[in-house]
Amino acid sequence: MAKPFYITTPIYYVNDAPHMGSAYTTISADVAARWHRLIGDDVMFLTGTDEHGLKLQRAAEEKGMTPQELADFYSERFKDLWQELNISNDDFIRTTEKRHRKAVRTLLQKVYDAGYIELGTYEGLYCVACEAYYTEDDLVEGNCPFHGKPVEHVREDNYFFKLSAFEDRLKEHYAQHPEAIQPQSRRNEVLSFIDQGLRDFSISRTSINWGIPLPWEEQHVTYVWFDALTNYITAIGYPDDEDRFQQYWPGIHFVGKDIVRFHAVYWPAMLMAAGIDPPKTVFAHGFLTVGGEKMSKSKANQIVPGDLIPTFGVDGYRYHFVADQRFGGDGDFSYEQMAARYNSDLANNFGNLASRVLNMAIKYCEGVSPESRQNGPLRDLISETFDKTNALFEDFNFSEATGQIWNLIGSTNAYIETMEPFKLAKTDIEAAAAVLGDCLEALRAVCLMAYPIMPDTTTELWNRLGLAETPIESMRLPDDIKWGSYPAGKKLEKGESLFPRLEE
Repeated sequence: MAKPFYITTPIYYVNDAPHMGSAYTTISADVAARWHRLIGDDVMFLTGTDEHGLKLQRAAEEKGMTPQELADFYSERFKDLWQELNISNDDFIRTTEKRHRKAVRTLLQKVYDAGYIELGTYEGLYCVACEAYYTEDDLVEGNCPFHGKPVEHVREDNYFFKLSAFEDRLKEHYAQHPEAIQPQSRRNEVLSFIDQGLRDFSISRTSINWGIPLPWEEQHVTYVWFDALTNYITAIGYPDDEDRFQQYWPGIHFVGKDIVRFHAVYWPAMLMAAGIDPPKTVFAHGFLTVGGEKMSKSKANQIVPGDLIPTFGVDGYRYHFVADQRFGGDGDFSYEQMAARYNSDLANNFGNLASRVLNMAIKYCEGVSPESRQNGPLRDLISETFDKTNALFEDFNFSEATGQIWNLIGSTNAYIETMEPFKLAKTDIEAAAAVLGDCLEALRAVCLMAYPIMPDTTTELWNRLGLAETPIESMRLPDDIKWGSYPAGKKLEKGESLFPRLEE
């Protein structure tokens, strides 16, 4: 039976258009989802939008809109961008949906009935931008540590979740499951936070009405985390479809490091309180920076995907943020670096290899894939590359996995230079065809392994290799990548350059 693989992005807040950071997380999750489909797993890939809370209510008021109208507008912006970026999500959840309202209220009631929610009065400091409470010690020069904006003093009756009751259980869980928080730096950060002592946190507000009412006292609206985080179980059937829920849960969450605390402390404790297993893994990546500074509109350094796609194409965009940014740490963006990487890796290496091999095969093999093989060094290298790439994808090390695939591309280019089929063809056309047979096997393997990163381009090359009747997504690795899987007699096509070189 296929192994379930459930992966999620955060649900993105809908008070602004999607930005490059949101796209980075989503592309990374898409690459993981596509790879696991190729190796035969039963994949469920979720993304969506977070549509409740004071931040949205205020933003809507400023624009003269209702919160639902503003949520509808921005949610469509996310859907449109994910479609443009070729994101293969299986579901897109919105927290204003009926299914989600039911899931949130069911989870809240279970936690309340278990005795982990109680009424109290909150007085303290609140950041509207990140919808979180802070102490004076948390602030940086009196401002929110993440947004750099002033916090508000709030006092109201709230219901509180007894997070403090779960210190020992969380420590025990992470001791038994070291893979549950990644990378190691985030794990250390979370464990240090727990060691400082956990404070109960507010789960409701009475000063706003844009949200999901508590099931036992409806004048209280659910505070952000019980609403937002519950989306991960809503989408897989909770509470109505127990079989589907059990099939996919626990899942893997890709998040930014600024929300790791909520996903790796609040969320597992909430689930434990309801008798549900914590997530399998929370993988918290770093920020994308420009010139060493986090992107933000206030600093006028925010870059949106639409600024880059016209120049680099969708697959060029996807490739850069998978290959050039190690998933987990911070990554610094530079247009010049992106252009250099595009020209070097895509235009000069991958694109040039595809053109050379297809042109020679069409010229020397009568336009069809040859039957003969040289069975040279590429034969073992393809198998070795798959094994290494698979292990790296399993660890969400996308940049090094991509590097392994490009090593195969480089080795195939070097093989051509060594064997010189363009010279062999003058004296021994069969020997030249055998060398090109090896190179075509390598190109086919590259298409399969690079497909999760660049689905459009690899599909185009796959079709030029004469394989259109068996789409890449129907292949299963490692069986379909084995040497000799490329059949003879397939009609080859030259086509235009896969990656036109960018001018300086």
